[in-house]
Amino acid sequence: MNMKMKFFLIPVVALALLASLTAGRAKTPAPELKWYTDMSEANQVSEKTGKPLFAFFTGSDWCGWCMKLQRDVFAKDAFKEWADKNVVLLELDFPRRKQLTPELQQQNSNLQQAFQVTGYPTCWIFKAEKDPEKNHYTLSAYGSLGYPTGAEAGKEEVAFLANANQILNNKK
Repeated sequence: MNMKMKFFLIPVVALALLASLTAGRAKTPAPELKWYTDMSEANQVSEKTGKPLFAFFTGSDWCGWCMKLQRDVFAKDAFKEWADKNVVLLELDFPRRKQLTPELQQQNSNLQQAFQVTGYPTCWIFKAEKDPEKNHYTLSAYGSLGYPTGAEAGKEEVAFLANANQILNNKK
C-alpha cells in the first residue's frame, strides 16, 4: 500500500468509527401524543395514573390559532415528552365542517360551559371526580392556558410549558 493510500484510509476509517459510535447515542424519539375525546375514558386513565387532565378546547377545522398552537407547541418533542410525563390529553372539538356524534357534542358543550370557555384555543388543566350514582363529575380546575402570545418565534413551546408547569406546581 503506498503512502498516499494510507493517508486517505486513516481519515475514512476514523470517520466511519466515529459515525458508528454516535449512531448508538441517537436521541430516542418523543412519545406520540394520545388524545382522548371521551371524558369518561380520559378520566379513567387520569385516575389510574394520578395525572390531571389537559383539556384542549379547539375548533379543529376552522380556528387558525388552534392550528397554530398544534403546530408551534403540540407537535414539538418538548411538549410530547412533557405531556407523556404530566397529563392525560383530552381534545374537546367544536368543528364546523365535520359532524360529531350528539353525545360528543353534548359532552364538549357541557365542559365548555363548566369552564366558561368563550374563545379558542383554550386549554384547562384539571382533575375530575365522578359520582357513579349521579353520573356527574366534580371538576377541580388548576388553571388555563392559551396560545403563548409574545413568545420568541420558534420557541412558543418553551413559554407554553413554563406556564403549564407553573399551573401544575401551584397544585402540588
